[in-house]
Amino acid sequence: MSALTTLPMRDGAITVTALIDLYMSHYAGRDTTRVQRLTWWSNQVGAMRLDELSDDQVHASLEALMRRASRYYAGKDADGRAIYKAKHKPMAPATVNRYSAALAAVITWAIKRRIAPKGYVHPCRSIESQAENNEKTRFLTQDECTRLLEACKASKWRRLYLLVLMALSTGALRGELLGLRWADVDLVQRVAHVGRSKNGDPKVLPIIPAVAEQLAAFAGAPSALVFASTRVPGKAYSFETRWSEVLKAAQIREFTFHGLRNSCASFLVQNGATLVQVADLLGHRQISMSRRYAHLASGDRSALVNRVLGELR
Repeated sequence: MSALTTLPMRDGAITVTALIDLYMSHYAGRDTTRVQRLTWWSNQVGAMRLDELSDDQVHASLEALMRRASRYYAGKDADGRAIYKAKHKPMAPATVNRYSAALAAVITWAIKRRIAPKGYVHPCRSIESQAENNEKTRFLTQDECTRLLEACKASKWRRLYLLVLMALSTGALRGELLGLRWADVDLVQRVAHVGRSKNGDPKVLPIIPAVAEQLAAFAGAPSALVFASTRVPGKAYSFETRWSEVLKAAQIREFTFHGLRNSCASFLVQNGATLVQVADLLGHRQISMSRRYAHLASGDRSALVNRVLGELR
């Protein structure tokens, strides 16, 4: 019997937790953060019936979330479960929006699969997204980039230079790099496979020569993590202390590891890459997510217009 035929029909009495479990049993994507976010929703409103869940409850939950300290992915435990550690700052607006989107995806799926009651009003539809201040997106300058890489080479953790270089040259997410295993690395084709993007699309990272050289020097068993903990090989290395040390040594302020992804995109755009190409590399399904880098290409746009249309009179 097909899994689709086992879905409940027009069942408003189904609890949110049961609906989330049902959704995840059919989920084919590889977003490692989705389970964490939906588990949080299950803890917040999971006991409620679907037909009782209103936009007021969703709004109240998101308000509580905004007051909670943010967390970051720190690899997996011995049983393969994701590990998240707390940061000492509030949840970022973009992260709150992703929590909202995770629940919205479950409800939309329930409506499309006719699990929700007929005429059901989507409780997330009236929820306003938090303003994401892209003007504060931090990029490295070329000089800062040089200083950072030199500091990484001198780090007590020998693989920090490789980690930062990969982040800068691929725009990969922290969790993608920390979850990378040697079996995912192909030094012949000069690519690294990181499963799928947050959108569920296959994602392959290009490997530049300097990264290939570093990877070859550290190569390990196929099942081993590339950036494994030195004490617990099955877990990713917790590099926060080393990261703070190199930022201080390089005299770089107000910069996060995620800024390496932004810097990768900014360097590409400033050197002629299109927003479509940047979106493809970063795994953005919608090009609007890459528009924060559009202002960096203003000079290229001017050159293009003058080259093609400059003779118009």
